[in-house]
Amino acid sequence: MEHSDKVSSHYSRGDLLEAIRAGLKEMGKTPDTITIDDLAPVDEFHIGGRVASRDFLGQLAISSDDHVLDVGCGIGGASRFTAQEFHCRVTGVDLTEEYVETGELLCNWLGLSSSVSLVQGNVLKLGFPDAGFDKAFMLHVGMNIPDKAALGSEVSRVLKPGGLFGIYDIMKVGGEMVNFPVPWATDAEGSSLGSPDDYKDALSEAGFEIISERNRGDFALKFFAELKARAAAASGPPPLGLHVIMGAEAPIKIQNMVANVAQGTIAPVELIAQKL
Repeated sequence: MEHSDKVSSHYSRGDLLEAIRAGLKEMGKTPDTITIDDLAPVDEFHIGGRVASRDFLGQLAISSDDHVLDVGCGIGGASRFTAQEFHCRVTGVDLTEEYVETGELLCNWLGLSSSVSLVQGNVLKLGFPDAGFDKAFMLHVGMNIPDKAALGSEVSRVLKPGGLFGIYDIMKVGGEMVNFPVPWATDAEGSSLGSPDDYKDALSEAGFEIISERNRGDFALKFFAELKARAAAASGPPPLGLHVIMGAEAPIKIQNMVANVAQGTIAPVELIAQKL
């Protein structure tokens, strides 16, 4: 099985849309009454959820005139939030067909199909012309991409000179072994963790200048502690949440990720780079 097929297979669950519909029904919502905030618990498939998205994307100086690329968009949560928050146009690309099909329907439900376009494809071979985007971002995607240099090169190709590229990825920051399974991989074979230096080297080679870097490990531990407290206080899982995306193995995947962050093996790290 090729690496891209392995990644897509890891994320596909086959009944994602049905699971979201069931969650909405439990909330007393329908496709006609949901809001983007209702979907946030399942839409924001990265550490920190909506809080992290708002903080991270706010650093990219996105304007209403911008066309923004969401690299590895999943079901399009960050794409939809960006379009609504900044009144701009967003194109998202993801490898997993089920994610894209589900995301397109969610865009339609929210009336965002005119400003958000989701496309199934490989982010290392984007089917877009050179210099077509003003900004680009990536949230928890690079852990599934072995060739960081190819990633940097392709994003650079489609980004206009002076454009910003924001990365918020889980990165290897310590020497300890990673405990699996985790949200992005069942085992070490499916994981492509890189260090911050790996990313920065790839970006520099692709013609980017690193503007800022921020380790969000402490933020992640606080987020997980709050998540655990809410779960302990509840009678069961919420109608919508990361368990809907990750399926039955969600508890062990999250438990392992928390342990990996706590022992200093991995951390979510932000990098903001500008194309020269």
